[in-house]
Amino acid sequence: MANKKTEIIDMNLSGKYHYANGKRKAAVSRVRIYEDGKGEIYINNQTAEEFTNTKEELEKLTAPLKMTGNTGKYTITIKISGGGYMSQAESARHGIAKALQEMDPTLRTTLKKAGFITRDSRVKERKKFGLKKARRSPQFSKR
Repeated sequence: MANKKTEIIDMNLSGKYHYANGKRKAAVSRVRIYEDGKGEIYINNQTAEEFTNTKEELEKLTAPLKMTGNTGKYTITIKISGGGYMSQAESARHGIAKALQEMDPTLRTTLKKAGFITRDSRVKERKKFGLKKARRSPQFSKR
């Protein structure tokens, strides 16, 4: 992501959109879905193909669209900050699912069964005093 040379894309998007936040671990994504029918996904002013490193990340991003049959119907802009590659992809998926639900409430049951609307609350556990890490205790020496 950091070493790819890409120019910033001029999106010229305006008009009505549906907005939602998506979160996973430390990654936060702000998703806007425009009802213009171009079917493009922009992440941090890059196309989704340029932004993602693996095919798996791209599939995670587009999973809510594929499941609801809305692939290619909307232009989606996403601003992602924090987290790693996979948690960014999962936060974007969460945001897209929430925005689709806001746009069409009948999609809620489909997205809920797939687990896309539920926020995954697992985050890194804090380090405790007297321990080396969150749960790792210091090495015990008998003598």
